[in-house]
Amino acid sequence: MAKITIQPATADRFDDAEHALSGGGDGKGCQCQWWMMSGAQFDKLTQQEREKLLRDEITTGPPPALIAYVDGEPAGWVRVGPRTRQVRLARTRKYGPHSEEPWDDPDVWAVSCFVVRKEHRGLGLSAKLLDAAVDHARKAGARVVEAYPVDPEAGRQKPANDLYHGVVSTFAQAEFREVARPRPDVAIVALELSR
Repeated sequence: MAKITIQPATADRFDDAEHALSGGGDGKGCQCQWWMMSGAQFDKLTQQEREKLLRDEITTGPPPALIAYVDGEPAGWVRVGPRTRQVRLARTRKYGPHSEEPWDDPDVWAVSCFVVRKEHRGLGLSAKLLDAAVDHARKAGARVVEAYPVDPEAGRQKPANDLYHGVVSTFAQAEFREVARPRPDVAIVALELSR
């Protein structure tokens, strides 16, 4: 059985973050910067510029994400942090008007992006990353964790790249409550944390 551990994305783990992001999907090109700026800003940046932004973010801290390791190899990634830092979330029409929480509340954290390398899929890493993200948010003083998963059972089949939000069933198993369903295939979910 594989040994799975999860660690914060800190400066000494930047190369591990890059390895986790490069194993399938859009992680390598996006560098987990999609939610951090407007679409126009994102589109103007090269992959190298996005990588520099991620390096700067990880170096200055606090850790913006967690990295999953399978037998010591970086295998997955989840972005988790104050929702106020992920500015595009509030500007996204399918999320902005539908959250129950004020968008300027720093005690609301967001889980916004998962990446699992192709060779490590099927091990339940997304669920393990989500559990670790909730624990990380709780320890940092978050009041609520919100997320924006897709529902692959609703509507047409989703390509793997569209599952970076996570899937509704993973959040339901972690006892997140569905707050809104802006589209049949998109949910907003939240978990209130006891301090």
